[in-house]
Amino acid sequence: MFHHVEVKESSLSPLVSIIIVNWNGRSHLEECLNSLEKQTYCNFEIVLVDNGSTDGSVELVQEHYPRVKLVLLRENTGFATGNNRGLGQATGDYIVTLNNDTRVEAGWLEKLVKVADSHPRAGMVGCRICSFFDLDIIDSLGMGICPDGMSRGRFRNRRWSELELSVVEDILFPSACAALYKRAMIEQIGFFDDEFFAYAEDSDLGLRGRLAGWEAVLATEAVVYHKYSQSSGSLSPIKVYLVERNHYWVALKNFPAGCLLLLPFFTAVRYLEQLRAVLQGGGAGSEFRAGGSQGELIRALLKGIFAGFVGMPRMLGKRRALMAGRKLSMREVAELLKRYRISFRELLDNG
Repeated sequence: MFHHVEVKESSLSPLVSIIIVNWNGRSHLEECLNSLEKQTYCNFEIVLVDNGSTDGSVELVQEHYPRVKLVLLRENTGFATGNNRGLGQATGDYIVTLNNDTRVEAGWLEKLVKVADSHPRAGMVGCRICSFFDLDIIDSLGMGICPDGMSRGRFRNRRWSELELSVVEDILFPSACAALYKRAMIEQIGFFDDEFFAYAEDSDLGLRGRLAGWEAVLATEAVVYHKYSQSSGSLSPIKVYLVERNHYWVALKNFPAGCLLLLPFFTAVRYLEQLRAVLQGGGAGSEFRAGGSQGELIRALLKGIFAGFVGMPRMLGKRRALMAGRKLSMREVAELLKRYRISFRELLDNG
């Protein structure tokens, strides 16, 4: 398998390392790995980090994809730590994160690398991520951010065919579902924050990159198809807990002080919007109604708020170290957040 990889010289380090974090995703892996086998770009390696799967994922890779570097972990360490462990085995100058529940077009990596090569100041390059089940429906074209730190893929649920975008677009930061990060940036600012486990870790990494002076662009012709929330479930108690906790940490670590002062106000506004969404039954509101025990989801929300506050001292300590090395002024950061701001209604109504 992966005959494309064989053509590179053995003495050559792969230019691109694709890290896939997997936890009981056997049903997704074949489509994902087979699409990588068909890439027109050859100079890459695949590092698959398995988070203690029990569904035969590891056996599938060992039997059918011998060129994949396997990193076997005993337990589910989450997306953040999984990628960090994968980075330890990656040799590429470009590090690409890719969800296991994706399929990529044949020219995906070639186009992604071309944009990365031609934009030296960009530490991050995003992809056109569309729905696996309706190839014209957008999952993410870079990320947008709410004034309380919540994030969401921009243009979610819009049709690609109705947009007129350039081959390369500026973005705030990419979705780590499918994104290229330059090793030079990672060596400067670090990779994902292990404490996040999963969700919003890409918001934190993206904002840290921007604070350090790196730019971010979108390669609109590098196309990925994603089974949104297939790896974790659309709205589960663990997702509610992690998203609620982590978005506070994103803000505490990266937002200008003026924005942090307004955090309680914007949090209250979001809760009101969430209540509206539940009562009206659209978007996230319908997910909440269909998500099993509403009591469990509410308890997970409260648990996330509490954990966010408990972690405040640690996050503020990380903030001090981060701000000491930033290249952008707080005014410039505030302008970036405003430029890529999405409303709470957009956040909640687009599922």
